[in-house]
Amino acid sequence: MDGKLFSRASAEVIDLHRFFVDWFVAERADTVDFGRFESVMGEGLTMIAPGGQVLGRDAVIDHVRSSRATCDDGFAISIEDIQPGWEDRDMIVVLYVEAQLRGGKHSRRQSSAVFTTSSSAPNGVQWRHLHETWLQVPEH
Repeated sequence: MDGKLFSRASAEVIDLHRFFVDWFVAERADTVDFGRFESVMGEGLTMIAPGGQVLGRDAVIDHVRSSRATCDDGFAISIEDIQPGWEDRDMIVVLYVEAQLRGGKHSRRQSSAVFTTSSSAPNGVQWRHLHETWLQVPEH
């Protein structure tokens, strides 16, 4: 492992979550290119949401598209404890914790994501699989 693939995948995790904040916050949503999101969601993408639902690429894209401008400017995401998992020449698993503040309520998810290399993607990788598990369910 030379670290280059992990570096690109880590940048993608951080950049995509910045996109989410900009896309979901009503005051900034008009400045965001949704095509960037679609371009990094690889064909055949699967996601296991924190509640256990299994979503395909189209469902993930539709959900994010329909969630545009649904948060106030207090919405925030931070990425913590990002680390490499298994890695091959063109594929890597990245582990990280996603912490959110939404509507004054905190939540945290342990995530593992599988990336493959892609010369057309902004950071040179595409998302292929994402699995999220609640560490802290949003407060009620």
